[in-house]
Amino acid sequence: MAKNNPINLSDLRAYARMLTDASIGITDLAEALHQRIVHPPFLPSTPVQHLITKVSALGYKGVRLGAKSIGGGLDKALALLPSGLDKEASSEKREALLATLNGVLGDYLEEKENPLAIKMSFRKEGKEIPLDTESLKKAYKKNNGKVLLMVHGSCMNDLQWKQEEYNHGSVLAEEFGLIPIYLHYNSGRHISTNGQELSLLMEKLQELWPGKIKEWHILAHSMGGLVSRSAVYYAQKEKKSWIKSLKKIIFLGSPHHGAPLEKAGNFVDLILEATPYAKPFARLGKIRSAGVTDLRYGNLLEEDWQGIDRFENRRDNRVPVPLPEKINCYAIAAIKGKEKPNSISRLVGDGMVPLKSALGQHRSKKKQLIFKEENTHVVYNTNHLQLLNAPEVLDRLRLWMA
Repeated sequence: MAKNNPINLSDLRAYARMLTDASIGITDLAEALHQRIVHPPFLPSTPVQHLITKVSALGYKGVRLGAKSIGGGLDKALALLPSGLDKEASSEKREALLATLNGVLGDYLEEKENPLAIKMSFRKEGKEIPLDTESLKKAYKKNNGKVLLMVHGSCMNDLQWKQEEYNHGSVLAEEFGLIPIYLHYNSGRHISTNGQELSLLMEKLQELWPGKIKEWHILAHSMGGLVSRSAVYYAQKEKKSWIKSLKKIIFLGSPHHGAPLEKAGNFVDLILEATPYAKPFARLGKIRSAGVTDLRYGNLLEEDWQGIDRFENRRDNRVPVPLPEKINCYAIAAIKGKEKPNSISRLVGDGMVPLKSALGQHRSKKKQLIFKEENTHVVYNTNHLQLLNAPEVLDRLRLWMA
């Protein structure tokens, strides 16, 4: 892949807009903290205190207007630079940076129509595949109609399936005569939003594919497994044609019932909200994306988050979504420690996803995912990222694909 500059002119303009929004956000935080100090909790305020608040509000308003003015001027100035400086930057570093940024702030980027927001697409070798029959013919000259869809995880991209010059997708495609297609998506959006769009995109590919797609196989890492399950749910609900050709879904470290890091983030929010003078800082914890908060329990559907404050400390009220019938589903979980793990090792799991969550186990029978015993596997001395290149994982993938 070409090693170009990691940031281009369009990126600079997009980052400048983010900086403007951040400046305004910090000003809002400072004003909220100022008000907390001037008006102590649980005490009545005097006329002088109210006057101080009104005067300071004018100052904060001026700071916001100044930030917007400077930001707008910078954007216009960058727009006047020579177009030759705006060459497409396609380095792996830039791709990784954008993937992380989208994972953390993807919903904000999309809402603000920021150019840094990733648009969902199918890609090959890091380049988008135009969805028309002629382009598909050129991209996949060897076409037997058997597709292996690779769905990456949170804060990652399609290029990161390649770890230390190794890629599960390339090996499986070569050995089993499959056509590897890589999904690229904004992991900061709601999982249900990505799931619905993925289903529509797969339907479109099914219709435009030269010849016919005879088989779909999905290999999904981390959040990618939840996006895939969501896509299957909506495809079945809307009776999409591609779902009839789906044969296998293999999950690698997917947090079917959530991840501790997001639960910890929600706990911090709760503590800050409950502390009067620290309450303004709770806003900082609410910067994290919709995709991240969906990982608290593993939300798959719109019903799991619509009409609810996603930062609220609440119980797991997801609509149960069982594994799809007539589709072979497999799960690989990892533990960073040695065999015969204790309860702490099981909770830590691969460092990101607990063992039970990766295997779909839940104390509620309604939420429990019923994998066949022979369709699950646990690897040891392996972390979340190492699932992408561990030899033992490949051995199991070969067994299941065969």
